[in-house]
Amino acid sequence: MTDQVCVVVGGGKGMGAAIAREMKKRNYRLSLMSPSDNCETLAEELNGISYRGRAENSRDTDNLIKFTMEKFGRIDCLLIHVGGPPKGDLLEISEDDWKKANEMVLMPVIRLSKLITPIMQSQGGGSIVNITTFSVFEPSLMFPTSSVYRVGVSSYTKLYSDRYGPENIRMNCLLPGFTDSLDLPEKLSQMSVLKRFARAEEQAKTAAFLLSNDSSYITGQSIRVDGGVTRHI
Repeated sequence: MTDQVCVVVGGGKGMGAAIAREMKKRNYRLSLMSPSDNCETLAEELNGISYRGRAENSRDTDNLIKFTMEKFGRIDCLLIHVGGPPKGDLLEISEDDWKKANEMVLMPVIRLSKLITPIMQSQGGGSIVNITTFSVFEPSLMFPTSSVYRVGVSSYTKLYSDRYGPENIRMNCLLPGFTDSLDLPEKLSQMSVLKRFARAEEQAKTAAFLLSNDSSYITGQSIRVDGGVTRHI
């Protein structure tokens, strides 16, 4: 069996790094990208490859996919985890910051989909997972731009799944709640019915499930791992 390859965008630290480690446990070869040298350090630890760059930079994402194909010759799954977009009081957020949020959150998913789909088509399938936020279902004034644009990712995910599901290419979203890899005030942990933050490793196990063939009949879904914070049924 050919070794499977997982690309992790945002794979330098936090949830992205935890997901990379979980995929390594599942014997995937790894290609990691992050803005800092964290991806290089982690790739060395996990015997993978790395490309330093930003998800919102189209040249960087293009080079990442090309570099991965040159090194490994295939890509079986793709994890897209971008940084937090600008925040602020709703009407005080500048137009430039709304545009920046769009470039940070939604456009990387669209651009990377265009790059990865022909590769997965040629291989007979694949899986893409977008990490967004629990506030997709219940928008929060704490995260205005994130609430607006990450729901766009869920909508795009559903449309993509409709279009490319017949070719065995799946796309899902993971909607994490407050997680210990983020620098958050302790009071936010009490919003969960479990009265604690999620561990990054817990998020990683769900992401790995969605990236792998273990979830082969799941596509177009936005799956919350938020410890019961949201009330949406």
